[in-house]
Amino acid sequence: MDLGGFFRYPLEHLPFILLVLIIAFTVHEFAHAYSAYKFGDRTAYDAGRVTLNPMAHLDILGTLLILIAGFGWAKPVPVNRGRFKHPRLMGIVVSAVGPLSNLLIALIGTLIYVGLDKHGVLAGSSQGVIDAVNVFFGYLIQLNALLFLFNLIPLPPLDGYRIIEDLAPLHIRIRMQQNVQWGIFAFLIMAFIPPINRVTLQPILSWTLDIMRALFRFADWVL
Repeated sequence: MDLGGFFRYPLEHLPFILLVLIIAFTVHEFAHAYSAYKFGDRTAYDAGRVTLNPMAHLDILGTLLILIAGFGWAKPVPVNRGRFKHPRLMGIVVSAVGPLSNLLIALIGTLIYVGLDKHGVLAGSSQGVIDAVNVFFGYLIQLNALLFLFNLIPLPPLDGYRIIEDLAPLHIRIRMQQNVQWGIFAFLIMAFIPPINRVTLQPILSWTLDIMRALFRFADWVL
């Protein structure tokens, strides 16, 4: 059986992608949990989610789907906004820090990668080492830039929807909460039906390359 055609990525790259996803999902969910805890909500803390242990955050199906379909998810962090001193403002921050943590990982990865190249750190290394570094940092930057964009899409259950929900007036927020299930259904249609995906999610996620170019320009300027 040829598994190479089953996955979205080359089979030999899967160990690198899995490592990148473990980093990306763990830091993303930790950012949600830690910020909620600091704002006064112990829900995630009591559930053991204020940790950088990947086992507390990874969802097996969500991880497999990103390998197969190009997108996926981790275990959502439970948040009780009613425990925040300023529920709407702090709710926006808690939702936003997840995607921003992925952008930060992409930035750090770009700085390290460009720094290695500019300072000749890998000079004299074997071709295998150079190839491994290129593949790892390529996926680290690309997938975290992709997750940053993906999670800001304003559809449930993504962080972008929660941000819009907290920004909206009360009467609109109530309607949004009542129609979450329909939003999830719409998201699944956009994700799994290719003709709809091509005119909805794909144009948004194509901005990943623009983000990567901006990160490399910034790293080149700083270093």
